[in-house]
Amino acid sequence: MTLQSKQRPVQLNLPDLDLPALDRFAAALLPLLRAGDFIALAGELGSGKTAFARALISRLLPAETSEEIPSPSFAILQTYDTPRMPVYHFDFYRLSGVDEAVELGLDEALNNGLVLAEWPDRLENELPADRLEVHFSEANDLDLRHLRIVAIGAFAPRLQRYIDIDRFLFEAGWNRAWRQFAQGDASTRTYTRLSKTNDKALLMDAPRHPDGPPIRDNRPYSSFAHLAEDVRPFVAIARALKAEGYSSPDILASDLDKDLLLLEDFGDRQFGDLLNRSHEKGGAHAMAPLYRAATRLLADLSHKTPAPSLPLPDGSEYKLPFYNLEAYGIELELLLDWFWPATKNKEAPVELRAQFMALWQTALMPVLAQSNNWVLRDVHSPNLMWLEERSGHQQVGLIDFQDAQRGHAAYDLVSLLQDARIDVPAELEQVCLDLYISLVKQQNPGFDEAEFLASYAVLGAQRNTKILGIFIRLAKRDHKPSYLAHVPRVAGYLTRNLEHAALKDLKSWYDQHVPLEQRADPLRSKS
Repeated sequence: MTLQSKQRPVQLNLPDLDLPALDRFAAALLPLLRAGDFIALAGELGSGKTAFARALISRLLPAETSEEIPSPSFAILQTYDTPRMPVYHFDFYRLSGVDEAVELGLDEALNNGLVLAEWPDRLENELPADRLEVHFSEANDLDLRHLRIVAIGAFAPRLQRYIDIDRFLFEAGWNRAWRQFAQGDASTRTYTRLSKTNDKALLMDAPRHPDGPPIRDNRPYSSFAHLAEDVRPFVAIARALKAEGYSSPDILASDLDKDLLLLEDFGDRQFGDLLNRSHEKGGAHAMAPLYRAATRLLADLSHKTPAPSLPLPDGSEYKLPFYNLEAYGIELELLLDWFWPATKNKEAPVELRAQFMALWQTALMPVLAQSNNWVLRDVHSPNLMWLEERSGHQQVGLIDFQDAQRGHAAYDLVSLLQDARIDVPAELEQVCLDLYISLVKQQNPGFDEAEFLASYAVLGAQRNTKILGIFIRLAKRDHKPSYLAHVPRVAGYLTRNLEHAALKDLKSWYDQHVPLEQRADPLRSKS
């Protein structure tokens, strides 16, 4: 442990908090917390330290749990295995010094999860450099508590973010709402559900930053792949989709400078959750109606040409990017940058990399010649909501479309029908493909079915190649190994696409250099 930090501390005073307000503060902190955090809870006996810890831990535990949260005064340490991370609740009152804390496993706890430490002064001058200190004191009213919060080191900007969010919600009239942290996606965005009386909303916290360090020409991956780095694309695209008659979330309040949005809450009827629950009950038949509804929406969307520039509420415009060869290419390179080393234990040879990219450029040229449609980019089960109370295309709620571009309409259809997280049977994929083609032909008799099916296969192979690389990157770089469970499914889709005649040369390359057994199990099938 060290005491040195270059960050200036950030301080916040919260006077006269009752128990419900203490619980709201705990809930508001949840999106900011991560494994490795140290929260020091300081104050006299009975000042509210344990009550606050209980509120925080209970919010991290599954809602259906009946696990008790006792005071650690006697045991010194209580541990909790929560879905987000392990939690270690220490009471250092009876410790004589930092050596005893180390013997109890403090260092290991900091390496693995979140540490809540009552009586942190027993560690003397050995507190972690990056920490959140919550100092409790009694108010004149015995039922109220004063809190003085000090964020030190790397925690300082996170507490500042809390202050920005609280100010944003106060101005929107939602600062006293009940909060429930909602699981985020593979990005750094976080979501919090808000409710008050009969109203509900969703807070999107999307701190601005590129996706990773510069990789080429002093540009990060997100610049090449045209990924959103702030909330402006989401706002512009949501407004455009709403104007076309689709169910994108209403934007109830926004701060484009702070990258904070208050959105309409579509509820919890996410396609993925509905399908998982139906499979548990033996009802796989529930998949077809949802996928047909989404297919009809995409067929309708294929007739809408997106404007190159989309207006924003502050009078500015967002330029909708084009899904160009550079964007496709940087995504394909994920296979070589992450999947290849995981499989081969070595870097991809330069000449082989060049061959791979040249083959893909040839395959993608016909696709690029037919690309002037909406591409929402991630139309799959986690990003589709079932709004059964609505009618027509509005029954399918669209979220997580901030990375949308102008491109080929087949991309979103393959994203839907070759879902990386849900097994979509080949039979259902074909039924929905036939439905899509039939609907598009009704509006466009000149529709080239053969060209579309070739582009569908090419884009399916490109997307699944990208996803194989991303899932290995999430496991290796971002310490999210759960994504590895989806690799065999994605590898299966890739193999299915490579059977198309348009990918004959690429199929030979994959079969030679990334054979099927390595695609499906990259971390075991090393050569």
